[in-house]
Amino acid sequence: MRRLPLPRSIRGRLFVSVVGAVALALVATIAGFNLILQHNLSRSADQLARARAAAELALVRTENGRVAVGETADDAAVDSNAWVFAGTRTLEAPRAGAKLAASAHALAARAPAKTDVAGSDTRLYAVPVISNGRRLGTVVAAVTLAPYEQTQRTALVASLALGGLLLLLVALAARWLLVASLRPVERMTRQAAEWSERDLDRRFGLGDPYDEVSELAATLDRLLERLAAGLRREQRFSTELSHELRTPLARVIAEAEVALRQQRRPADYRDALADVLRNAQQVARTVDALVAAARHDATLTRGTADAYAVCEHTLEAVADLAAERQLELVNAPPAQPLRLGLDADLAERILQPVVENACRYGRSRVRIEVKRDSSRVVYLVEDDGPGVSPDELESIFEPGIRGLAGRSSNGSGGAGLGLALARRLARSASGEIAVRADREGGRFLVSLPAA
Repeated sequence: MRRLPLPRSIRGRLFVSVVGAVALALVATIAGFNLILQHNLSRSADQLARARAAAELALVRTENGRVAVGETADDAAVDSNAWVFAGTRTLEAPRAGAKLAASAHALAARAPAKTDVAGSDTRLYAVPVISNGRRLGTVVAAVTLAPYEQTQRTALVASLALGGLLLLLVALAARWLLVASLRPVERMTRQAAEWSERDLDRRFGLGDPYDEVSELAATLDRLLERLAAGLRREQRFSTELSHELRTPLARVIAEAEVALRQQRRPADYRDALADVLRNAQQVARTVDALVAAARHDATLTRGTADAYAVCEHTLEAVADLAAERQLELVNAPPAQPLRLGLDADLAERILQPVVENACRYGRSRVRIEVKRDSSRVVYLVEDDGPGVSPDELESIFEPGIRGLAGRSSNGSGGAGLGLALARRLARSASGEIAVRADREGGRFLVSLPAA
């Protein structure tokens, strides 16, 4: 037997399931109700037949082993639809057809017993007439079943009509409820079909969750937010990579072109190669910093590091530059051990460009102090150089931008990329780098999350 195909849509399948389940429940309820009603009506007919037989039996008298039907003043009130038999002889019989009389005569021999006479809607009930332990005769009462059958048919039709009406109401209510409940899903489907990879700010926006569908929409909005953040990081990484590498690569190309333009002395070639190496190293540091920032953005788990150890390693990394410029490096350890909420390698990449900047512009000394500020570890980097003017507090963190001091002979040699990369890394680690305006020296605050 071939099964009927179910609708392909969830709404259609749910509708069929709900209507089918309600229909089965209604069929079972209607069938059970009518069976119980039929049983009760049959029992009522039996009780009426027994009552009539008992009433007729009360009129029967026995004398000297003989059965006789007595007369009473209220005899007319007794239902006369009954037979009285003395043995096999009929003493009293109602006006009934031959078929009904024959059925009553046959039932009298089996009393007590009952039977339904086919084709006449009549039930017969027989009780024996007993005197002194002897059976002398039988009383057979008849009850018409037509009213009971009519009641049963009426109840069946009414229950079917009521069941059909209820099924129709349930179908309409289920359809309305499913359409209303899944309407947001249809709207979300249309919206998602219209979006492209450039629509990073589009959301379903169903508001605060109040049911399963709105909770799903809110969950998808949060998922889209995380995906959009990842795409923005990729876009920012590619943009910053091209921007940050443009200047050192251009200098490498320029140095190579100048060196190849005409024949030069070995010393000149050596100077050109030194410039190329310096810029290539700048490119390597830039790539490493950007990759570290991207890796940190994509990593769910964060490492920890000793804050003072990071400071010491940074000072070791800039020791050659400090020795070249005859600078004194001073570090002030914290009163108690402090832990950073990020990897030591990343923390050093953030702190080192700031310290290198201080070494490049300081005159005689660079000092680093490590301290705790609430949930932050703060590195205070100070130098005794020309300082930063108020109008350069933000511009010095732009890629390729150098301040007034950087354009002087004392600060020559920088490419204007270190501070920009340092702030970029710090912000990727939920930190920040700020500078204070001070003509008597540079004061940089490197704030990183504490563990």
